[in-house]
Amino acid sequence: MPRTPYMTHERMVLLGQLVRYGITGVLASLVNIGIYHGCVQMGGLDPNLAWTIGFVGAATTGYVIHGQWSFKGHGSRDRQATRITRFIIVSLISFALNSLWVWLLVQHMDLPLWAPYPPVLCVTPLLVFWLNRVWVFE
Repeated sequence: MPRTPYMTHERMVLLGQLVRYGITGVLASLVNIGIYHGCVQMGGLDPNLAWTIGFVGAATTGYVIHGQWSFKGHGSRDRQATRITRFIIVSLISFALNSLWVWLLVQHMDLPLWAPYPPVLCVTPLLVFWLNRVWVFE
């Protein structure tokens, strides 16, 4: 029985998307965290309000770069309104989950301002990558 190569073309494409998604996600997360941290530290805003403002900046950054680079060549680009609507829905899921981390760790458990960063950077992105790949940029 012939062996199937471990790194098929489909897996290489998926790996490339995941790497590009990760790089873009780090950039978008830095936008979010920068706005969040600045709004709380310098502006004295409520952490969840600051997170909301940061999220809008990050989502805008993410949509543009994911569409042009992370998922370039994946799926069709003929239903722009549908894709934008789906991206907004996935972004709201991401926002809700990350807001939960902020509320739970900073406001409820009274942990440091940076406490949500690990789950925001490690847990949420895996779910959002999958949703973007199979539903938004299909």
